[in-house]
Amino acid sequence: MAPGTGTPGRDAADKASDAAEDAANSKGLEVAARAGYVAAGILHLLIGLIALGLARGGSGEADQSGAIGQLAGNPGGTALLWFCFVGCIALALFQFSEVFFGAKGRHGKDKLKLQAKSGGQAVVYAAIGVTFGRYALGGSSDSSGGASSLTGSLMTNPAGVALLLAVGVGILVVGGYFAYSGATRHFLKNLSGLPSGRAGTAVVVLGMVGYIAKGFALGVLGVLIIVATVTNNPEQSTGLDGALKSLRDQPFGVWLLGAVALGLMAYGVFMAVRSKYQRM
Repeated sequence: MAPGTGTPGRDAADKASDAAEDAANSKGLEVAARAGYVAAGILHLLIGLIALGLARGGSGEADQSGAIGQLAGNPGGTALLWFCFVGCIALALFQFSEVFFGAKGRHGKDKLKLQAKSGGQAVVYAAIGVTFGRYALGGSSDSSGGASSLTGSLMTNPAGVALLLAVGVGILVVGGYFAYSGATRHFLKNLSGLPSGRAGTAVVVLGMVGYIAKGFALGVLGVLIIVATVTNNPEQSTGLDGALKSLRDQPFGVWLLGAVALGLMAYGVFMAVRSKYQRM
């Protein structure tokens, strides 16, 4: 038999074996990616708990770095940090693959919309994963101070000011989309196989409350960035932690912050549940 040739039966078996291996690898990535939703849920739950503490007169940083830092200081925290790191990176890779393969069969604006959404989520989860990894390796970060420093640097030139205004408006738009998704239950289109009865209703309620609360928090953050840029005061741009603390200092702010904190905790629980029912 000439080199490079084989029997039809062997070729078919090899192709079937390769297909099975590809399917197994894809399934493995999907399982790991679902863990990314659990990691995001843990993160939001911790941010909500810290925010609730702030509403009750406590201290802490109610943002990504503060929540992950608190997790790192607990027994077993390092193992959980690594779990969250792997999950977030796997979810980022999955979303990145969707940019190229998830848009098959779609055309025009529909295709671009899906690619932009998947690409944006890939960047977000990759950034969260990197933060989890940094803390797992014993490092730390100060997102509030970093936000002020970056804002101050960008304010020194017109292009930076325009960029900051665009970022602020963009965050406002994203916050509005979250609130809209929660109020209209738009997020349900991404879920499948929800349980019936009270369990399914609980998942829907958690999603509605969580999406609206996160949208409100992002709206406050977007407003602060815009105000800081317009007034040329980078100290007002202190990230999510600064936004929530600014909310606390307003009339009835303690009650508003408490409500947002509970909403963020609901979103965290929803994200953990979402890991099971998310369409992949």
